Amino acid sequence: MDEVRWEIPEIGEPARTMASEFRIPLPLAQALVNRKLSDAAAAHKFLHGTAADTFDPFLFKDMEAAVLRLERAIAGREKILIFGDYDVDGVLSTVMLHKALTALGGEVDYFIPERLKDGYGIKEEHLDVVLARGARLVISVDCGIRAGAFAAKARAAGIDFIITDHHRPDTTLPDALAILDPVVDGSGYPERGMAGVGVTFKLIQALLERGGRSKDLRHYLKLVAIGTISDIAPLLGENRLFVRQGLKELESPSGPGLTSLLDVCGLAGKRVTEGDVGFRIGPRLNAAGRMGRTELAVRLFFSDSVEETREIARHLDELNVKRQQTEEAIFRQAEEKVRSRGLDGRYRILILGSEDWHRGVVGIVASRLKEAFHRPVILFSYEDGKAFGSGRSIAEYSLIDCLETCRGHVLAFGGHTYAIGCTLRREDLPAFKKAANADAEARITDDLLRRRLRIDAEVAFRDIDRTFLGVHSLFAPFGVGNPRPVLATRGVEIAAGPQVLKGKHLKMWLRQEEKTFEAVAWDRADWAPRLAKGGLVDIAYTFLFSSFNGESRLQLSLEGIRT
Repeated sequence: MDEVRWEIPEIGEPARTMASEFRIPLPLAQALVNRKLSDAAAAHKFLHGTAADTFDPFLFKDMEAAVLRLERAIAGREKILIFGDYDVDGVLSTVMLHKALTALGGEVDYFIPERLKDGYGIKEEHLDVVLARGARLVISVDCGIRAGAFAAKARAAGIDFIITDHHRPDTTLPDALAILDPVVDGSGYPERGMAGVGVTFKLIQALLERGGRSKDLRHYLKLVAIGTISDIAPLLGENRLFVRQGLKELESPSGPGLTSLLDVCGLAGKRVTEGDVGFRIGPRLNAAGRMGRTELAVRLFFSDSVEETREIARHLDELNVKRQQTEEAIFRQAEEKVRSRGLDGRYRILILGSEDWHRGVVGIVASRLKEAFHRPVILFSYEDGKAFGSGRSIAEYSLIDCLETCRGHVLAFGGHTYAIGCTLRREDLPAFKKAANADAEARITDDLLRRRLRIDAEVAFRDIDRTFLGVHSLFAPFGVGNPRPVLATRGVEIAAGPQVLKGKHLKMWLRQEEKTFEAVAWDRADWAPRLAKGGLVDIAYTFLFSSFNGESRLQLSLEGIRT
């Protein structure tokens, strides 16, 4: 209970000004300031912005070239091949662009490599696929920014290549006709944190607006919301506006595929939240790629048959269960390795591997280990003399920068600050580990490895009223970059409990003055021995809302507690 450092900012003049200008509670004004939204215009857009407040897609330097080439291909009935990726972001980007180009009269085909057979990205040998399909124009979605060899070979064969991606490029950009990637220096686009579906949506927006069909854009936002949340993109700026509108659109799904998916997730006819997407919808779609059945996720959205989409959705559900079982087995093995060998006491980055670990699942397990040991983790699956790795990192350490320093030991790599994928020869793994450990040792201090609980502001129970909760609701949707506001209240009495639920959770009722709230501490049954009815505690928590008989009920989700 006392191992985590609580960090509570002092409420300053920017928050007081914000509270006065927007007539909102001071603690929530401080929460805006904590999100670097002390500018009134930015704060207003955060609280009240809509999808109409997004940027002009033609701010991308190469957007005009991309649109002109696609318009020429559509007019000339040229075959357009979309090259996608096997995760949710890549699959939905493929589906969206295929539907948009087809609606505009294009002759469109697509290709998505299988994770377990082909690996990630566009490779030089994929030109054979393009030639076999008879395409003269290739457009990538959620990949391609490191496909330099493919781009050179395609150009030599007289095939045009358009890249839409959101990953960091290599030292040299591919020789493509157009590159739409907001993280590329000089891209021209002000939003750098978009997922692949976001970049694809901007291209669709440019095409439809030029074609006088901008009214059709809102239908694509359902898939943009799912892809953005599933790819763990920051829910700030345009991403936030896309997701907010897309979640509203998901309340009235169109098409049998999405309807069947929501039904199997238990969400039919219900309000869909970002949590529903992250923990129900996204994992079922991702299970297809992780378990080597990507085509199922694509077919779900292309089929017009209710019977077929129901069967596919059921199959995705079964694959997700299998994925969960595989994930749990690998997690237990990896956790045992770390604890039995004391690796968390010896290394600032954890690097483990096994021939028995599923390539499609090690990334999820790396994320869980990162949370358990609060340090970056890279897990490898060994196959055919190669090590296929997936890594996740804490907020203070960039894994993609780590791989840049280790690039001499790696065959291929890519990703983001906090999530990476890489491939290397297995015999190079010891040298890779040595280089990665040296980088982590140099950049991760003891202080960074200490767990922190960043609290937005202090509040008294008496101030949590309907007005407070109404303003709090404007902070949604929550996710990376915009977590649920963490509040702290001092001097709270344990009015009843704690009760241990399912052997791992705690439930109690907390009172301050005359106001009482139900509180739950997830996976913290270990707190119980130090808590007792009548005791006084300081608590840190977020708000959770559950529905029962049509009524919304507030719970405090405890993030920390101090006696």
